[in-house]
Formats: sequence, structure tokens, C-alpha cells
Amino acid sequence: MKPPVFDYLAPRSVAEAAELLRAHDGEAKVLAGGQSLMPLLAMRLARPSLLVDLGRIPELDYVREDGGVLAIGAMTTKTTIERSPLVRERQPLFHEATRLIGHPQIRNRGTVGGSMAQADPAAEYPAAAIALGATMRTARPEGERSIESANFFLSALTTALGPGEILTEVRIPFLPRGTGWSVLEFSRRHGDFAIAGTVVTLSIEAGRISSARIALFGVAATPLRVTSGEDALVGERPGQAAFETAAQKARMATEEPLSDLHASGEYRRHLAGALVGQALAEAAARARGTL
Repeated sequence: MKPPVFDYLAPRSVAEAAELLRAHDGEAKVLAGGQSLMPLLAMRLARPSLLVDLGRIPELDYVREDGGVLAIGAMTTKTTIERSPLVRERQPLFHEATRLIGHPQIRNRGTVGGSMAQADPAAEYPAAAIALGATMRTARPEGERSIESANFFLSALTTALGPGEILTEVRIPFLPRGTGWSVLEFSRRHGDFAIAGTVVTLSIEAGRISSARIALFGVAATPLRVTSGEDALVGERPGQAAFETAAQKARMATEEPLSDLHASGEYRRHLAGALVGQALAEAAARARGTL
């Protein structure tokens, strides 16, 4: 299919882009990598009157360490993240989540900010952001602001970005020393969106779990933080019994799981629990240094 008619502008600064979006409130779409937007245009599921291309704003393309966090410009491609020694060494969870995304051609064009702002329920990055406590930095005509990832993803394909507001940077804390992690998902074919997936971190001190983070994706309209499972783990010895308890909490947390032609809601709920149990065992092994 052919996309509807639209105007195209490529601003040279974030301020110019924000003004364009504000002036065309509700009628303009941001073009980042285009890996989600272009198919929507082709199928006429999106009908903007204007595309604002951020590809000519070089200040949005970077990966660097900044005050103990990983700072990533919104227009940084997933391939850049995949090939970055800094990301691989200091934030291996985010690196592994990147490797699970689509195919090389998708990662070559898709951007970190584009994936976060698209907020697809089955995408890896939003769940990783929730599990890692990431912060989103944005720019708008009134100035800049920071949004915690827990408050950024509002619903399927909907974020806290307001009119004229652009995601400019994702800030991800580095994992504390001795923290294990895991990213697992299940999909019909390699490169497909996940039917269900999980991102977990786990810290062990004196033989007991001192902290844990569990996030699910592909099962609800937004990434789902399983705080009940996290609370159940703290103070317990890492092992099958503790992990199965957390897995059951994950199943219970998916109160209204997504259901579509790929999988029923009940199947997604089952997968969520199974993946959480496996991921926690993998994270514990990393925390102990045996994986």
C-alpha cells in the first residue's frame, strides 16, 4: 500500500523540531529510525500531515558515560548500541536486550529514542528501561524536563510526551557490582516481536537476595513491573523455591493479559511465569559469577 500524502521537514536543531511539532499539534509525527512509523504509514494506520525528521540533528546521536550513568542520545541506532564496548562492559543487560531486537537491518536504522517513544507493548527497550530505572530527558518549547521510566509509558503506543515535546536522551544507571541480570523472551520466529518476555536483575549478599527487579513485556499494554515478586525474593536464599514463588507472582500480576491471533491471554500469563523463573535462575548464576 502507499502512504497518505504528507509534508516533510528536516530541522537542524531540537528547538526547531519542537516548535514545528507544537505548531502542528496532533497533525505531525516525529521520524526517528522509521522502523515502526513507515509500516504504519504504508498501511494508513497513521495519517500525519507532517513528518518531522530528526535525522539531521547530530547532537542527538551519542553514547557516553555521564556521572555514573549511561547517557544515550535519542537518535543513536541500535547497531551503535550493539557494537559499543562501553554498553557491553558497563550495561550488559541493555546490550543483550538490543541483540534480541529484530534483525540487523532493523537495528541499523532503528533508534533508541524511537523505540522508547513508540512504546510498543512487545518491545524490549521499554521493559529494560523499567527494570533498570532509566530516566527520559525531553525538550519542549518551554524547556527541558526529566521523566522517570515508571511514569513515561502510559498505554500501548502512548507516552507522557506532550505537544511539541521530543525525547532527547535516555539515561540508564550502571548495574551495581555483583548484580546478576537476564533478558529472556519467546517469539514465534527469530526477529519477531515477543509474545512474552522478561527483564530481571538480582543482587545477592551473604547468601541471600538483597534486591531484585522484574519487568514483563508483551503481556500488557505497557511494560509491567512485578513488585510483588520482587518483594517476595528479598531476604530469601536464591533457589528454585524462591524463584517459583516470584514466577507465580508474575502470573498473578498479569491480570488482563493481551490476547490476539498470536497467543491467548492465558498462554501469555503462563509464559510470563515460566520466563521469570528461568530468568531469575540465570541472573542468580551471573550474580555468583558462575555464568
